[in-house]
Amino acid sequence: MPANTTAASTKKKGRRARLLVFVLVLALVAGVGYGAYWTVSTVRASFPQTTGTLDVEGLSAPVDVKRDQYGIPQIYASTDEDLFRAQGYVHAQDRFWEMDVRRHMTAGRLSEMFGKSQVDADAFLRTLGWHRVAQEEYDKKLSPDTKKYLQAYADGVNAYLKGKEGRDVSLEYAALAFSNDYTIEPWTPVDSVAWLKAMAWDLRGNMQEEIDRSLMHTRLSEKQIKDLYPAYPYDLHQPIVGKGAVDEATGKFDPSAKASGSSADSAGSGDASGSSGAAGTPQGAAQGFQTQLSALSDSLERIPALLGPNGNGIGSNSWVVSGKYTTTGKPLLANDPHLAPQLPSLWYQMGLHCRAVSDKCRYDVAGYTFSGMPGVIIGHNQDIAWGFTNLGADVSDLYLQKVSDQGYQYDGKEVPFTTRTETIKVAGGGSRTITVRTTNNGPLVSDRSNELERVGEEAPVTASAPDRGDGYAVSLRWTALDPGKSMDAVFKLNRAKDFDGFREAARDFEVPAQNLVYADAKGAEGHIGYQAPGRIPVRAKGHDGTMPAPGWDPKYRWEKDPVPFDELPYEHDPQRGYIVTANQAVIDAEKYPHALTRDWGYGSRSQRINDLIELKIKDGGKISTDDMRTMQMDNSSEIAKMLTPFLLKIDVSDDAYVREAQKLLEGWDYTQEADSGAAAYFNAVWRNVLKLAFGDKLPKELRVKGECINVRPADSTGPVDEQNRLVRECGQRDAESAQPDGGDRWYEVVRPLLKNEKSEWWQSPASRIDEGTTTRDQLLRRAMIDARWELTSKLGKDVNSWSWGRLHQLTLKNQTLGTEGPGFLQAMLNRGPWNLAGGEAAVNATGWNAAGGYGVVWVPSMRMVVNVGDWDKSRWINLTGASGHAYSAHYTDQTDKWARGELLDWAYGEKAVDATTADTLVLKP
Repeated sequence: MPANTTAASTKKKGRRARLLVFVLVLALVAGVGYGAYWTVSTVRASFPQTTGTLDVEGLSAPVDVKRDQYGIPQIYASTDEDLFRAQGYVHAQDRFWEMDVRRHMTAGRLSEMFGKSQVDADAFLRTLGWHRVAQEEYDKKLSPDTKKYLQAYADGVNAYLKGKEGRDVSLEYAALAFSNDYTIEPWTPVDSVAWLKAMAWDLRGNMQEEIDRSLMHTRLSEKQIKDLYPAYPYDLHQPIVGKGAVDEATGKFDPSAKASGSSADSAGSGDASGSSGAAGTPQGAAQGFQTQLSALSDSLERIPALLGPNGNGIGSNSWVVSGKYTTTGKPLLANDPHLAPQLPSLWYQMGLHCRAVSDKCRYDVAGYTFSGMPGVIIGHNQDIAWGFTNLGADVSDLYLQKVSDQGYQYDGKEVPFTTRTETIKVAGGGSRTITVRTTNNGPLVSDRSNELERVGEEAPVTASAPDRGDGYAVSLRWTALDPGKSMDAVFKLNRAKDFDGFREAARDFEVPAQNLVYADAKGAEGHIGYQAPGRIPVRAKGHDGTMPAPGWDPKYRWEKDPVPFDELPYEHDPQRGYIVTANQAVIDAEKYPHALTRDWGYGSRSQRINDLIELKIKDGGKISTDDMRTMQMDNSSEIAKMLTPFLLKIDVSDDAYVREAQKLLEGWDYTQEADSGAAAYFNAVWRNVLKLAFGDKLPKELRVKGECINVRPADSTGPVDEQNRLVRECGQRDAESAQPDGGDRWYEVVRPLLKNEKSEWWQSPASRIDEGTTTRDQLLRRAMIDARWELTSKLGKDVNSWSWGRLHQLTLKNQTLGTEGPGFLQAMLNRGPWNLAGGEAAVNATGWNAAGGYGVVWVPSMRMVVNVGDWDKSRWINLTGASGHAYSAHYTDQTDKWARGELLDWAYGEKAVDATTADTLVLKP
């Protein structure tokens, strides 16, 4: 960028920052009880120094921190310890409030910051014991080098905090000071390790589906539940790994081997309905048990979801294309993780560079980091690039437990609990002490809810089950509650030089289980690869992990050892020349001996990316860096392609208003641009189809909180009459996780039904203003009418003024005071809205929950396209900006570009970094 342009941009940002500070002061003066204490200096007090020199205790030599015009830092040091000490210092400069909240969450100590409203969440988190497991990992599992780096990072954070009061660290502390006397504590290495537990929690797999399937039994038959959890469509959406099998002679996965054609583990095949009829959880669960599972679901929802609503939306796209098919002649790698929108973004862009790579300084890596944790999570070094998507492995199970005051029943005997007490301190005074009871299948999560104490009072079980008595408790078995070495994997990955080193790093990446894609520039065309890592449990035959299991029966325990790493699927330079991972099935379950999960994403995004790549390289075409960016922004809707032809055939000629809306779909190309009226109408129709066909038939525990319908009692039989009347029943689920969410599982639910005009699912009861429906076309017509009037109320009478972006909006919220603080404080900390293109299960996955509305609930949290080998031509963008300070120029300075699908240049080499440096800070010993 020309110097005069840069200077003009800097001046403009400076004026904007001063204006925002002025607006802030006016807002604070208007805030009763606040204005007398807050001033311009209060706001500016926490802005970090980014030029000149600063003394940092513990450094062995000076460290340079070079920030570009977006505040993105590149750090240059002479030793590993100095590098990570400086990383901790810089993270704390820009993001310490975020770091502090995270560590209190992972330790179950949110009440110390935010008071009694967080006691229940803390109690549940203490029961899980994330921080305790992290401490055990640090003490017993991690390598000496990793512990050394973690300590250096913590020292850097504490060097920044030294001598500072809360208001000097972040604006939020100034607000917090009005309600309690909270004091910032020093950072510890275990605080960093514990963050991996929070990441694993949000990516834990199918626990919510396990609960939902159980809850459905109050309203639906086994066949109906099977309809709503169809088998993965391998014939339509190809898995990540198309070939390969575990070689019986070597005991290792061989990407070129022919599969035997059948799974050795019965739990690994078949549909995903959860109707296996396993002992202890037979069909037809009763109302009492479902109520308790609903309470567990509510408990889970109270845990802060740092990454997003658990379930279908938590995903990502990544793909890598061989140099054979690129304009650069070397691989191109793209990645965009789909997570909950938050402010600041979960990611922090950074470069970590040794001035000279040697035995005492081994890192030259850049990419996306987590504030609060050393190293780079996603990015590239001088030799390789890598990306992550969520594998979605089933790594958690709920167990029914027969308990007494002394212990729990197992294999015909009573076994004593392992117990511990936890004291929860509460801001403003007082504390609460809880007792955590643990079984051989994990902690009793039911102890944290009065309702859950009665879990299983009416749960149907087999005759061999122990006497029900006062009911069964519920325990949680989860791989992340066993100490592991995932922190070691981060540093190994940052240092890896080739595919073997990459796989060796993946071997330690135990939780959360992720899909890892790989690229290097070695040889004529470079190399690409894929690895499925993770600690994935081996379950006994007959236990498929889709429903709660009987904890008293040894047959349902996990095997001692997980799936061996050497038997997990991988690929290296597949013949097709590209690899796509977007949360689809890893490998055909019928041809693989281990059960990874039954709850994959259903492959709409992944297949669209596959198709776009195939279309581009057809007849010798080549893919460029910009082509990769364009693919990331693809807004095509698979369900629109499937459903729109049926909608256009519906006769609505008798209703001119609905016909106006129907005309929007004529000639539509099924893309969901922000200005598209057709996309707005179609998605409204889809939402109403889901509600009429499925949503109103689901139990209240799955429907949106507060939305009420008249239904027959769950235990009723026969026709509705005076003795068997309809009852008013209101939903109980948070809007962001209610069902039907409209994700690509629902695409596969609807696909076969479109061929069955008289399926029972097309039946819907009459309302005060609508007739009931009995056929497909009747229900589609009613959905079209309902959508027309819904959008009239939201967007106006004139269909030509409708646009998808006006419905589909993103508001970025500070994750603590921006959601729970006083109204004026929320206005200060939050930003938006933005009108967005994209949609649910599109490649540009700006997800929305059809049960809850059209607002954006998860997003591509960042996007990157790595130009492998020619690193300085790589591109990247973050959802927000580098800074967590609300009135910094870098708070949301990347968001407009992100919303438009633009990418920033990503400097890596020292010359390129110097050319883009706007501020240089020297950290001195």
